[in-house]
Amino acid sequence: MNSFQVPAPPSGPVPWDKPLALAVLSDLLRVRRMEEKAAELYGQQKIRGFLHLYIGEEAVAVGAVRALTADDNVVATYREHGHALLRGVGMGPIMAEMYGKQEGCSHGRGGSMHLFDRAARFYGGQAIVGGGLPLAVGLALADKMAGRPALTACFFGEGAIAEGAFHEAMNLAALWQLPVLFCCENNFYAMGTALARSESQTDLCVKAASYGMATVSVDGMDVVAVVDAVQGAAQQVRAGKGPVFVELRTYRFRAHSMFDPELYRDKREVEAWKTRGPIHTYSARLKAQGSLTEDEFLALDAAAQAEVEAAVAFAEAGTWEPVEELLRHVYTAEGAL
Repeated sequence: MNSFQVPAPPSGPVPWDKPLALAVLSDLLRVRRMEEKAAELYGQQKIRGFLHLYIGEEAVAVGAVRALTADDNVVATYREHGHALLRGVGMGPIMAEMYGKQEGCSHGRGGSMHLFDRAARFYGGQAIVGGGLPLAVGLALADKMAGRPALTACFFGEGAIAEGAFHEAMNLAALWQLPVLFCCENNFYAMGTALARSESQTDLCVKAASYGMATVSVDGMDVVAVVDAVQGAAQQVRAGKGPVFVELRTYRFRAHSMFDPELYRDKREVEAWKTRGPIHTYSARLKAQGSLTEDEFLALDAAAQAEVEAAVAFAEAGTWEPVEELLRHVYTAEGAL
């Protein structure tokens, strides 16, 4: 990857009515402002441990989650704050979890990489690269055996394709025709390794197609394209045609994690990709067709900022788990402690 290979920014009309178009913009802003605040809080040491931000990649989760129903399952990676929020996990419990407070969605025990909410059918938050893939296959198998009309959307980075769990999961999903939507967030760098340095075959759809499943590749910086592609893929899965692999080509504007010195990519490349930022390109398209005014944009942004501030207040007011409770939910071979 280099600055001369960056595609042109997304453009063209947005084929949605104004309420839907603005709802999508609102979601993009909610994720971005939450992530920016998380970075700020990390600098203040209010959030500790690992923190992986989604800034730049928002169009993937915003577009993909819209293709899902309340009965579907979602499995994500450690860069999952946006997915959890869009799936219906409250921003307050998400922020409290990052703080380590017991009011968090995982009761403060999971932190940034282990968000979980059973009611939202959001099953992580997986810290292990590729760790969510077998889980997604298991959830889909359970739904198929029980006759439930649900699919499982599994989000993972392109780095997971180098893991054996990816190939095992793809093989079983295709062999058993399971309702899995494999959503590969290809941001071109698995931590600090460029795709071409780790994969001899960089066409990820070719890899997936080798398992006999349908594939589609889409510009993950274009929220309109993501909605169309994932909705189409989800329809195939729901029709009983087996799993579908969706490659979402995206780019993170921040380092891999807050500990990453980011020495592996040219700063000019990052700046070039920022011209394709999903928020400003999408809002520019809406303004060009008369579906958005600057005042409307500012109002949506202010609402997102207000939600973030309320979430921070919720986390700040949260409580630490009492010491006597620390062995609760801890199990040994003999049972609960």
